[in-house]
Amino acid sequence: MQATTMWQKTTGSGITVALIDSGVQADLPDLVGQVLPGKNFSALPGGADTDVDKDGHGSQMASLIAGTAKNGGGQGAQGLAPGVKILPLRVVGQGDNEAAFTASYSSQLAAAINYAADSNAQVINLSQGQPVDAPAVKAAVAYAESKGKLVVAAVGNDGATGNPVNYPAAYPGVLGVASINEQAQVTQDSEYGPQVAITAPGSNMYDACPGPTGYCESSGTSDATAIVSASAALVWSLHPTWTANQVMRVLINTADGNGKWDPHFGWGVVRPRVALTNPGDPGPADVNPLIPASASTPPSAKPSAPASAKPSSSPVSSSGSSSGGSNTGLYIGIGVAVVVLGGGGAAFALMRRGKKDDRNGPPPPPPGAGPGAGPVGYGGYQPQAQAQPQGPVGYPPQGAPDAQAPNAPYGNLPNPYGNNPRQ
Repeated sequence: MQATTMWQKTTGSGITVALIDSGVQADLPDLVGQVLPGKNFSALPGGADTDVDKDGHGSQMASLIAGTAKNGGGQGAQGLAPGVKILPLRVVGQGDNEAAFTASYSSQLAAAINYAADSNAQVINLSQGQPVDAPAVKAAVAYAESKGKLVVAAVGNDGATGNPVNYPAAYPGVLGVASINEQAQVTQDSEYGPQVAITAPGSNMYDACPGPTGYCESSGTSDATAIVSASAALVWSLHPTWTANQVMRVLINTADGNGKWDPHFGWGVVRPRVALTNPGDPGPADVNPLIPASASTPPSAKPSAPASAKPSSSPVSSSGSSSGGSNTGLYIGIGVAVVVLGGGGAAFALMRRGKKDDRNGPPPPPPGAGPGAGPVGYGGYQPQAQAQPQGPVGYPPQGAPDAQAPNAPYGNLPNPYGNNPRQ
């Protein structure tokens, strides 16, 4: 994605991303100084600056967005927008049955979105969701949009197993994100349909996380969502007077779909470098490009229902589109180099080549072979392999029986982050 070229223009400074997730381990070397005081909406002890997910989902997303590569003298994980600050808002659904879990999760999620709407954050990252249209969550999303926030959400990882419609990604005006692999193909599990607005790299991502080595490998629409949030932060940092609608429109118009929508790719693969160098016309400040004009309501009002389908042409006229062709060659040629390894000229090696000494764990399973999300939450990612030395300490290899502590706080229920290997 030529991040070093983009960083000559901006690193995302001045932008805050509200990360609604499992918490963020703020003392990870690559995240020190990047995490603002947040809020814990769960009943679990500790603050939002502690990640309660065993695979560190929230920390991984924060790393993809704003990692600084400080660890090891500049050899750690660097996010796409290292100048961004992260506002962690912890949400962890709990309950003795699926109904109780859904109620708990929806209540926390709505409260966290409302909190983010009233905060100074410009972007709300939702690498999570559920196939439940909860009225409180829908109202919270509408409120956030009315407050000028750009809401970015994962469309889910059940594309190969039923492809359910997931929320908040399917709510009106939300930038729903699907994922691609290194060959610029939509990943097998990435969901598809009218909720998909844009696509981003989300396969075989390496990022900072709690654990023996401090690094993990992950894949899914969660990761892709973090990349889109970081892309939005870069654009907004360079154009601070733009609104969320304008930033979204520029991301859509500079994606590689050439103004055509596809149920798998949306408007195409996000290209922040093009958005920074040739953004085109950002369009009207008060019109969300994902809400059809016939369904438009005053900015402070809640849209009545999700649109049944995306438009068949670009939300902005061709004068707002960008030249530059497709990204396909870029992804095939250099791989999905979005979490780059610090250290000068070596920064844009393929991520598979990074940190060789630390990543001698088992290879990731083939698509669809790993544990999936459950019926309640999709999770924006499915963990592949803990990046750690082999041995008796730490997490078991992918697919091995789980020998860790009991499955608190999730019990036997699926969770919205999609990393429940015990289901």
